[in-house]
Amino acid sequence: MFARTALVAALALVPALAVAQAPKPTDPQIAHIAYTAGKIDVDAAKLALKKSHNREVLTFAREMERDHTAVNNKALALVKKLNVTPEDNATSQSLVTAATAKQKELSGLKGAAFDKAYIDNEVAYHKTVNGALQDTLIPSAQNGELKALLQTGLKLFQSHQAHAEQIDGELH
Repeated sequence: MFARTALVAALALVPALAVAQAPKPTDPQIAHIAYTAGKIDVDAAKLALKKSHNREVLTFAREMERDHTAVNNKALALVKKLNVTPEDNATSQSLVTAATAKQKELSGLKGAAFDKAYIDNEVAYHKTVNGALQDTLIPSAQNGELKALLQTGLKLFQSHQAHAEQIDGELH
């Protein structure tokens, strides 16, 4: 059931990220999408740090909070340096809507059920966001520094996905 819920959550993000494909997102929109996606994962990690008692899940959540905060701080510094204002858009808004629903669902769970649902969601979320970075956001970025930051983030987030998949296998 929880795997299905994670799949549904991931599929709910696909239309949101598909919006970014046509028309091609601008750099200010890309910056907002990337920042929003990172903030969503920081918020999910904070929830896991409050609710979980599983050592592996807690270690992972601390990693998500640390890494996504660091990347978002670099993104904020870059947009300030470039004097660019991130632009809210339909993709960012859809991400927030889906994340709000997922946070509500996760908040109602406890113990092993929470751990499994959180990790399942992290696997699905990273797959979706990594795909969007690779297929849409990085190719659409015009600014070289923004593109480089997104590429660095993608490598890091691919390692997050692998880590979440490894924990997911242990929770079965």
